Amino acid sequence: MGQATLKANSTKEEVKPWVRRLGRFGYMAKGAVYMIVGILALMAATGVGGGETTDTTGALQQVATIPFGEMLLWVVGIGLFFYIIWELIRAIFDPQQKGTDAKGLGIRAGYVISAVIYSGLATSAIQIAMHAESGGGNSEQTLSATLLGQPFGQWIIGLIGVGVIGYGVYQLYAGYKEKFMRKFILKDMNQHEKKVAKNAGKLGLIARGIVLAMVGFFFIQTAYTANPDEAKGLDGALGEIASQPYGMVLLGLAAAGLILYGIYEIIRGRYARMNFGKDE
Repeated sequence: MGQATLKANSTKEEVKPWVRRLGRFGYMAKGAVYMIVGILALMAATGVGGGETTDTTGALQQVATIPFGEMLLWVVGIGLFFYIIWELIRAIFDPQQKGTDAKGLGIRAGYVISAVIYSGLATSAIQIAMHAESGGGNSEQTLSATLLGQPFGQWIIGLIGVGVIGYGVYQLYAGYKEKFMRKFILKDMNQHEKKVAKNAGKLGLIARGIVLAMVGFFFIQTAYTANPDEAKGLDGALGEIASQPYGMVLLGLAAAGLILYGIYEIIRGRYARMNFGKDE
């Protein structure tokens, strides 16, 4: 029994370095995508350079048009695949000890959902880089149309909307309460890095939480009307913000928040706690 335990611990020690590297690179790639979306939305709000509100896939398409854009897309795409691997490791092997109670299993299921969502984005990045992207329309509308054709499809879409709203509210709360600072190895950060992480994380998570709650509302609206055109993703939420009174100001604030969220994810890639078998 002791030898088996020793062997298991040894295996954990062997995989820990590459697991961490994958996860850290993945967080940085995710941060880069949100920064690009935020920059494009900020350009739309300020009327600079013909920017427009867009979703994450649309942002990647914009990247392809700049010098060295395709090379950057390869880096982002591969990085997102690393992030997906890290999410699946967290879900299956539970290195951060979330447990097997209802709360722990719910959190781990969230990691799987995240992996599925970002697998589509990673694939899009690689396809765009290879000039192989096929025009499939709005992904949220396509998903909604598919689900509406299934038994209990409206209920499923409604539950997805409730889940997205719940996650958005959680992100807003975590940002406001600064709970995310627990995820960092603070002893490795200097005061300036801690300040940047704290401010970027707080404002970024609040902004992302609000946008996600709006996306969830659109899914519930789709479930109620049974009209897939009601489904909107990140671009739809930003567009809805822009259509309000003082919309360009609000869009600018949301854009700045998404940029800060991207910065937070990049910092997270450098300093996140990524335990695998024991505390760091």
